[in-house]
Amino acid sequence: MRVVLRGALSFSAVTLHSGLDAWFHRCGWAPMAFQHRTWAAYAAGRSGLVHAPTGQGKTLAVWLGPVSEWLDENDGVWPPDRSAGTGEHPKPPPIRVLWITPMRALATDTVESLLEPIDALGLPWTIEKRTGDTSSSVRARQAKRLPTCLVTTPESLSVLLSHADAHRRFKGLRCVIVDEWHELMSSKRGTQTELCLARLRRWTPSVRTWGLSATLGNVEQAAEVLVGQSASRPVLIPGEVPKEVVVETVIPSDLSRFPWAGHLGIALRDDVVRAIEGAGTTLIFCNTRSQCEIWFREINRARPDWLGRVALHHGSLDRGLRQRVEEALRLGRVPDLLSGSDGNDAETVSLKCVVCTSSLDLGVDFSPVDQVIQIGSPKGVARLIQRAGRSGHRPGVPSRVVCVPAHAFELVEFAAARASVQAQAIESRVPRRKPLDVLAQHAVTIAVGGGFEPDELLDEVRCTDAYRDLSDDEWGWVLDFITKGGTALSAYPDYQRVVPDEQGVHRIASVQLARAHRMSIGTITSDAAVAVKYANGKTLGTIEESFIAKLTPGDRFVFAGRICEIVRVRGMDVFVRRAKSSKGVVPRWGGSKTPLSTLLAHEVRRQLSRGAPEASADPELRAVAPLLDVQRAWSRLPSRDELLIERHETHEGHHVYLFPFEGRQVHEGLGSLLAHRIAAHRSITLSVTSNDYGVELAGATPLEPDELDWPALLSTDGLLDDLLMCLNSNELARRRFRDIARVAGLINVGFPGQGKSNRQLQASSELFFDVFLEYDPHNMLLDQARREVLDQHLEVERLRATLERLGPRELFIERPPRLTPLAFPLWAESLRTQHVSSESWSERIARMAADLEHAVGDAALTDR
Repeated sequence: MRVVLRGALSFSAVTLHSGLDAWFHRCGWAPMAFQHRTWAAYAAGRSGLVHAPTGQGKTLAVWLGPVSEWLDENDGVWPPDRSAGTGEHPKPPPIRVLWITPMRALATDTVESLLEPIDALGLPWTIEKRTGDTSSSVRARQAKRLPTCLVTTPESLSVLLSHADAHRRFKGLRCVIVDEWHELMSSKRGTQTELCLARLRRWTPSVRTWGLSATLGNVEQAAEVLVGQSASRPVLIPGEVPKEVVVETVIPSDLSRFPWAGHLGIALRDDVVRAIEGAGTTLIFCNTRSQCEIWFREINRARPDWLGRVALHHGSLDRGLRQRVEEALRLGRVPDLLSGSDGNDAETVSLKCVVCTSSLDLGVDFSPVDQVIQIGSPKGVARLIQRAGRSGHRPGVPSRVVCVPAHAFELVEFAAARASVQAQAIESRVPRRKPLDVLAQHAVTIAVGGGFEPDELLDEVRCTDAYRDLSDDEWGWVLDFITKGGTALSAYPDYQRVVPDEQGVHRIASVQLARAHRMSIGTITSDAAVAVKYANGKTLGTIEESFIAKLTPGDRFVFAGRICEIVRVRGMDVFVRRAKSSKGVVPRWGGSKTPLSTLLAHEVRRQLSRGAPEASADPELRAVAPLLDVQRAWSRLPSRDELLIERHETHEGHHVYLFPFEGRQVHEGLGSLLAHRIAAHRSITLSVTSNDYGVELAGATPLEPDELDWPALLSTDGLLDDLLMCLNSNELARRRFRDIARVAGLINVGFPGQGKSNRQLQASSELFFDVFLEYDPHNMLLDQARREVLDQHLEVERLRATLERLGPRELFIERPPRLTPLAFPLWAESLRTQHVSSESWSERIARMAADLEHAVGDAALTDR
């Protein structure tokens, strides 16, 4: 629901305090209309969401309202009269603003931004951060008195609420600001934030809640989720001027008509280097960390004179290294990060580019960045806009992104992304519904922080959007789980974490349990990782345990831009030294599975259905026209109302290809579903391969698509039961249950210096899973695990919608003489699993592509 400000809330009715207005003029700025509207809404006691592109001034829009309010309240008192010559400085006001940020890395930058007007006006405000990195001395000081504005994360806020004097600490709170709400909302961290906000509103009903958001399709819903079930409707304030996003594409001079993922990207290295040369500072975004390492190495090979001017940034690098890169981006200058020296001495040089992943997607203001380069398809419109916004980070300055395809069909995705950007069509984020593991953790947190009465806490929890329809039975189960451990664990005192006292107030059972709980607060989970270190103890970062487990001492791999040789592996550490050889294996992380979004997938279909790509205004479609011509000549290019099925035979067996164009994740579920339904009616073994455009069903025995009952195969009838049967749902739920068990408090990661390995955590969670499965089959955490598998891993609702769309489509079954451009990448991907050596796989794919290119040439000669 969108609320438009009129009448008393008109932006002209409320102005900033004269001191702030003068500061604006000194800076040479003029407040924007949406900022005025935000200040007016805040002054009227309203809560809401500011939705505007990066770099338009959202921070000042929500920050200066509380500052102006304090100045108005202290008019005549501030500035103090120093004529008496006492020299006394006024005491900082107690906490008035709580600023929640999704990333610890953003906290420092946020504090600096908020301090700018405070320092300029000489206000007595204190602004501090509190995250997992905050020192114990600062925490001790904050325990006595919180700063005027506290910048924190959802996890640290939950820890603060776990203290018995939390109500006293937050007395006087006027405003809560949630930054990057679009990133938090669709995760369990967003649910955790909702619960924390409900507690703060219970203590201070008049507290106002404001969110900052960008690149979000469902902004009205986002505003409603943020403010919860409060009496006052949220105010939605959009930015005044849409941010101009310029999307350009590097067009390959030699475009293969038989694309396969990854083969084209590095071939465009020289084009990327030329683009970097023509700009000041460039951010190069890669979709995976392995791709990031490859491009960092290739750019340094192409321009060795840039050594020290090219940096690397991704989530597995040591935090200290990442912080140095971020500081260099702010300043436009960087120390010699890439010399490979184990020491710290380095000269300062100008920064040319940073190769990064989504680790630099959010929030930090890097004004020196002139352009962004996107390697490979971003797979989503919101992601492309978010990354483009890292450049031109100033009002009125366009954001510019240069797209580099990793294979030929990504040219179509770039054209589709540009069309969506121009139409301002952006993906929505779906908020979580009733995750009981998060609720159980929060209930224990409140029990640690002084206790709760069940009926009062239930009313409070139901004020959130996530738990607005929480049933009495579900709440009763949560209470039973935290007080008795549920049906299966009732005999074990360790799981009786919360106990009611004589007045019915539920409190934590012991000091030891309270300490253990505080250490485990949070909903962030991650894959098993080991630390990569030099022999002298210097840490380079972390890497997947499964990757290192495949290597032995003496093996080499590329990490942090260095060729590392394994010396030994001990516990959760791998010790390395710099290798003399220039060859190495690049670590592969699972980010390559990022699926095409529904919105972008539909736009790709529309682009392919437009016809006459050679005459298109989009250079990408003109470039890909020869590939599409071959597809039409040998088979068919499906329109939006058609489903194309191709049948082929190769040396590997018999293949059936379907092309729904719905994204990899949906296709994975669709392929498994089709294989299960086909095998239910005939004796056959099928393997399934998926990509963003289609699905391959392959087997050793013939499979004739025109003999199959496609209406039944694509039916939504019995969808849930068939999925649970064909995808080993118990095993998927077992893996998902590990994270749920940790969040719910069944298992914990241990105390600092006594951490448990992921192997131990997995073993513990599997034990609980099996016990519940046998002795407590109706355990609601088991139901949640299955639901999360269906909703997030299989995207069952998106799959259901896909089947409903495919049903009415006209079916075309083709038997082309050769693998078509659409089928070739699926065949190549399925072949990958049959080869241990990636080199032999590449050689075979290249040979097949060359044979098909010769076939195109022969066909052209025959036509003449």
